[in-house]
Amino acid sequence: MIELTATAVAEATGGTLSASVPSGATVDSATTDSREAAAGTLFIAKPGEHADGHDFIPAARAAGATLILAERQTTDAGGRPDPAVIVDDVVLAMGRLARHIVQRIREHSPTTVIGITGSAGKTTTKDLLATILATAGPTVAPQNSYNGEVGVPLTVFRAALDTRYLVIEMGADEVGNIAYLSSMVQPDIGVVLMVGSAHAGKFGGVENIARTKGELVESLPSEGYAVLNRDDARVAAMAARTRGRVVWFSVEDGSFPLVDADLEAGTAAFSALAGSLTTNADEQPQFDLRLGAGTAAEPHPVASGLIGRHHASNIAAAAAAAAAAGLAVEGIAAALNGAGATSRRRMERTDRPDGITIINDAYNANPESMRAALQTLAMMGRSTGRRTWAVLGEMLELGDARIREHTAIGTAVVRLNINQLLVVGRGARPLYTSAVNEGSWGDEVDFAEDLDAAVELLRGKLAPGDIVLFKSSNGAGLGDLGDRLAHGPASPGPMDVPTTGDRKEQSQ
Repeated sequence: MIELTATAVAEATGGTLSASVPSGATVDSATTDSREAAAGTLFIAKPGEHADGHDFIPAARAAGATLILAERQTTDAGGRPDPAVIVDDVVLAMGRLARHIVQRIREHSPTTVIGITGSAGKTTTKDLLATILATAGPTVAPQNSYNGEVGVPLTVFRAALDTRYLVIEMGADEVGNIAYLSSMVQPDIGVVLMVGSAHAGKFGGVENIARTKGELVESLPSEGYAVLNRDDARVAAMAARTRGRVVWFSVEDGSFPLVDADLEAGTAAFSALAGSLTTNADEQPQFDLRLGAGTAAEPHPVASGLIGRHHASNIAAAAAAAAAAGLAVEGIAAALNGAGATSRRRMERTDRPDGITIINDAYNANPESMRAALQTLAMMGRSTGRRTWAVLGEMLELGDARIREHTAIGTAVVRLNINQLLVVGRGARPLYTSAVNEGSWGDEVDFAEDLDAAVELLRGKLAPGDIVLFKSSNGAGLGDLGDRLAHGPASPGPMDVPTTGDRKEQSQ
């Protein structure tokens, strides 16, 4: 984080300095985790669902934290007030501080801020884009999937004055969230990947999801770039909602007939096409990347390290955003060649010594990403002749569509001819039932009440050569199960899987 005086923190957040703050006190890092505190740290005492950050102020102070951002004054063991900036709402104060830091960075040197949103693919695209941009200058991108009103400020807090590229992942729980995050960081480039049906119940329908995602391109200045998926009708329609210049990206499969016409009409700055798409035996995308004036642009071969044909769209999006940021196509293609996932549990492959392959894609799940992962699994089995396993858990936050969507996925598993299905957790049971009704029974399909039962079943049935996909929402716990089968138990003791869908999913 850029160095800030305590007075500057108070002014930026609209807070009040406690009398115990030393004169001239400065901070150069910020965290919500007391275990990360050290001298010069601003410890953010954020109230949470299960813990209150104010309770961890003593630990943060003991670790050396210089200043506290808090909603109330606290005291140490001797009754002395802790040095703090007191605000009405810590989370909103984090946003105000992040806005101040972005402004300071922009004042110091040229900086490009890129926002990425979409119902799926945000983290993969963010990782790819950061890989490309890092070849051209100091780049800061979110850790893991920091993408909400807390995660975005934490990403900004990691930036330095010389940060050339700041990549921001933006998730949403309701209409207005993306507009708020955009007002915080004022992006120069906005990337919208796709609009899916997950969380539609919470949003009040898929059109409200599209409305929310489009808030990103509405925030762009006239000299900015809106990077839009031409293959998604709802995203393509967002071109009418932005003042910025439009950049299309697409997987060229005949569904992109308007590229050259759009360019000639001046409605698009340029396009990024992933054409002649194929996959290798490991289902890693290979294609010709064309950046420029539609299909006439020179092709640059790209062989990705990602697993899954569906990632070609994310790769094209990252390439388009990097080009909008000013990078040359040759450097973009070179950086993308061989680039794989850098965040955990995104089609993460582990080849065990006994010949079993684990694919852990259980960080997040919605109907679209579930189908894409299953299609990839089916193709891997088809191209290698190996037995395939789909170990699936609940997709959370589907609202009234929960039973219908799980039922559809169970049907898809059977129709894709995946050899074995294991459904874990009562929340996902409609998936199991639909697979049975579709014609899968006996040894082909199993149900486990919890993770421990799933582990025992898999250990008894897996054989060398099997390919095993683990896929569920993060809160369903199958990511831990995948790690356990790939590397052994991360910790002793039983593993529990929620059965009521009450654990919060990542923002969409």
